[in-house]
Amino acid sequence: MSATAPSIPLHPAAGRRRRMAFGDAVLNAYVLVFFAYMFLPLLFMVAAAFNESPTPSITDWQGFTLKWFAELPADTRFVQGLLHSLIIAGGVIVLSIPLGVAGALILTRMQSKANTLLYTVLVSPVLMPGVVLGVTTMIFWRDFFSVQAGLLTAAMAQTSFIASYCMLMLMARLQRQDRTLEEAALDLGASPLFLFRRITLPFLMPTILTACLIAFLQSIENYNTTFFAIGSSWTLVTEIGSRMRFGLSPMINAIGVIFIAITIIVAVTHTLLTRRKG
Repeated sequence: MSATAPSIPLHPAAGRRRRMAFGDAVLNAYVLVFFAYMFLPLLFMVAAAFNESPTPSITDWQGFTLKWFAELPADTRFVQGLLHSLIIAGGVIVLSIPLGVAGALILTRMQSKANTLLYTVLVSPVLMPGVVLGVTTMIFWRDFFSVQAGLLTAAMAQTSFIASYCMLMLMARLQRQDRTLEEAALDLGASPLFLFRRITLPFLMPTILTACLIAFLQSIENYNTTFFAIGSSWTLVTEIGSRMRFGLSPMINAIGVIFIAITIIVAVTHTLLTRRKG
């Protein structure tokens, strides 16, 4: 009877390397699927915006064109909706930044047992459905101040939750501030207003600028809250949502391409400016 050769056990390091290689392969596959899921629809939409066909699809390709972009300025509803969106976004920034600064200062400077409850109250609008915020804001301003639903109520409804985002950003900035500078200024006789204007506000300014950008983007793209608070008026996003009920349009794809381009430009510019300051 012939003797069989003994099996050589696998070295532990080799087995570990195999497991690591398998894990890396799974992770790479997941990342590839994730990015495909996120960006392939955007790529199809971008391609459809340059399709000659009135059907907003790339399956019926009839040639390259820019006519859908050229027709946008002639659409008065889209142009007026964009103007309304910019007006609302400007109002949201003007209201959200002071409210966010005030809330951040209260929660980071006030030492009280009520801080937890106050934090919960101030952050709760972020967790509330946009439909609820829009309807309640519209009813409140109509019943108590006789203000009909429109751009004002839409701006107020958006501010109710966008201010919370700004507050959270500013709180994170204030928690990194060196409090000894403020204490030294107070010891030297500085008033609270002077201290805020010369020390706290310059320290917060980079985050305030970022919060303005976030507030603007949040306002421009908001649909649920705006739709239920704006009444008979409209923004660019609500107008797009209304037209989607009657089918897709290549002009909507063109607007999407413009939004994507603006977002990329703003993001890259902000990143470059931040690195330069750093």
